[in-house]
Amino acid sequence: MNYTFDNVRVVMVNTTEPGNIGAAARAMKNMNLSKLYLVNPRGYPSAVATARASGADDVLSSAVVCETLEEALIGTQLVIGASARQRNIKWKQMDVVGACEQIKKITGVEGQEVAVVFGTENFGLTNEELDLCQILMTIPGNPNYFSLNIAAAIQVFAYQNYVYNTTTEFEKSSNEYASFDELEGFYAHLAQVLEHIEYFEDKRPKELLMRRMRRFFGRADPEKEEVAIFRGILRNIKPFKK
Repeated sequence: MNYTFDNVRVVMVNTTEPGNIGAAARAMKNMNLSKLYLVNPRGYPSAVATARASGADDVLSSAVVCETLEEALIGTQLVIGASARQRNIKWKQMDVVGACEQIKKITGVEGQEVAVVFGTENFGLTNEELDLCQILMTIPGNPNYFSLNIAAAIQVFAYQNYVYNTTTEFEKSSNEYASFDELEGFYAHLAQVLEHIEYFEDKRPKELLMRRMRRFFGRADPEKEEVAIFRGILRNIKPFKK
């Protein structure tokens, strides 16, 4: 059977070496991934990328180039950020196997998409970019030497995704998860209400608190109807009275 995963996007952010884009396209095609999104790639399109793709020209030619990460995530229901670095604020963290399990659950509902985001070659994803992700995905490796090339990391993920999704069966769900667009609208609405009631202060700065709120709701995998309920609650909060 020929498995395809058209509901999984691989997103590369601020890639500096076009050869890595080609190598990533090759890795994706080997594992039947076809949706490649590029956020502000440097030196692309490139003959080097085409050469490194080694025949995966169709993945390269259909790649979507975006100006911002937000643009690349529109329409998705789950965003997974790949990172090898530990962060002070703990995102919902999973290894690549656990992440593929989540992908299986989300894509088991027809029409739902997942984005897996990879950062720059030298520094990975920033905290601000991870703010847009619900899950932080790590690839286990040698703790004394872990220097995985971005294309190699994409290959590991693509392989694991292929193996997991072609050998594991989940019960189909009819619940529709909230999209990236809906979640971002909810977070903006929540921030507006918290500002309205003067909740933010020096010991509760807006940036830090909203990051924690994103982590909280990201762990919950909120459904579309649940987000709509929260938006309704926020709309009915009365003006703050001291």
